[in-house]
Amino acid sequence: MSTDTIGTRIRYWRARRGGMTQAVLAGLAGLSQPYISQIEAGHRSIDSRSTLIAIASALQVTVADLLDQPGDPTDPAKTGAADAVPAIWAALLEISDGDRRKPADSREQTVASLHATNNLRLSADYIRMARTLPGLLPEASAHGGVLLAEAAYLTSTCLRHLGHRHLAVDAARIAQAAAEDVEHHAWRGAARFAYTQALPVEAAGVAARAAGRTMTDLQPHATDRDVRQVLGQLHLAAALRSAVDGQTGTAADHLSEAEREAATLGDPSRDGGFNTMCFGPTNVVLWRMAIAGESGDHAEVIDLARTVNVDALPIANRRQAYWMDLGRALAQSGRKDREAEIAFTRAEHIAPSLFILNPLARDAVSAMVRRARRRAVSRELRVLARRLDITINA
Repeated sequence: MSTDTIGTRIRYWRARRGGMTQAVLAGLAGLSQPYISQIEAGHRSIDSRSTLIAIASALQVTVADLLDQPGDPTDPAKTGAADAVPAIWAALLEISDGDRRKPADSREQTVASLHATNNLRLSADYIRMARTLPGLLPEASAHGGVLLAEAAYLTSTCLRHLGHRHLAVDAARIAQAAAEDVEHHAWRGAARFAYTQALPVEAAGVAARAAGRTMTDLQPHATDRDVRQVLGQLHLAAALRSAVDGQTGTAADHLSEAEREAATLGDPSRDGGFNTMCFGPTNVVLWRMAIAGESGDHAEVIDLARTVNVDALPIANRRQAYWMDLGRALAQSGRKDREAEIAFTRAEHIAPSLFILNPLARDAVSAMVRRARRRAVSRELRVLARRLDITINA
């Protein structure tokens, strides 16, 4: 099976379904046959998560199958990370079973290790981050409480970006239990945020409702500024997942609540606020861009991008999300590929390993390469294609 693009995987699974025709797949997914043809040929990229869900459902596979996640563990792009996943899983199982080792490091040393691992999260270096987790998790578990909540949160975030969502869900649950043990409401909310983010895209409705329940539970503690920041992030998560689930009214309500909360809190200082979640007016615009892209309103994505400066955000994956969403919006029409190249190049420079691990980045750049074969392929596009191991036959 080729794992070159999402389109080749769609074609592969269509063939596995008794030679299902493009017309039949289009009918089952509620899409047009020419659209399916363009996706399979690599001339267009997938435009939304809901489209991925519809195609996967019609093919009776998961979205992860179409995205090739977690992918080949021998992939050079994942060198070091894949080797660490079994050890991370074992550590999570040990913690879930209630095993507690005696700490080998002092509390201060473990806090320092957490800080170093979080710095890798801020730079979106999830491959190096994964290597720290097998040792960090048992130490944080030995100390328990907030230290374990933070370590498990970091683990959930890392595993999600590496495509191991089932393990990311387990880690988020451990973070929640640890925060509940010490009644730390902000970390309890952060753990639930990690949980909603880790759930597969097919469970968008489940994630949105889970975020809603958590917001209700946290509301009595909203006098705490940290809790308010987490509530804002939960509104954003619920808004995007509701949009994916087709609940546009609910998505708009959550966005309005997040916007209201952000207006009263303002953007956080350079430290990014509680848990470096960066909740504030700037981050709200970035999530609005993602939701507009999900709704197919690419013009709104481009308009929103002009209203915000993301350079001050201390977390790389949010800055990269801005350039990825803008690049995809510019590329969707096929008439602004040069501007899209610039956006994708910025995204790649901000967090190279995250860009390489992103299947939607590969899909979008691959479609642009195929379109560019009709003309001279720019130097920047060649660089992006080389980074993503995309062959240019021009």
